[in-house]
Amino acid sequence: MSHTYVLSWDCYGLEACINISDIDKEIMWDALKNTDNSNKGRPHTVNSLVNMLVLRARYNSQRHYEIYAIDTESHVSAGDLRDMFENDAQGSADLIRARGRELYSDRQKEHTIKIR
Repeated sequence: MSHTYVLSWDCYGLEACINISDIDKEIMWDALKNTDNSNKGRPHTVNSLVNMLVLRARYNSQRHYEIYAIDTESHVSAGDLRDMFENDAQGSADLIRARGRELYSDRQKEHTIKIR
């Protein structure tokens, strides 16, 4: 079994690492139980959560956000991904870009940087 994570980072580092597989399971379980249909403070869907991240990224465009989804083995935790970014932010971003699915990117292009 694998997990799917949504990761959001900007020029200052990793900002969000969310296991959306767990959220999907909770939403399905609530629907199957057919409880009072309240969302108990959670977004209705994973799509709502991603939309909130994209809205934040667009509002703070000067920070050049990137948002990706990535599938991992079941033994990889959100803490493991956070540690990976903490230890090697550039290598982690490159790995996620290569293996993940881009949901949003305002990545600054090297040729557009005027002053380094």
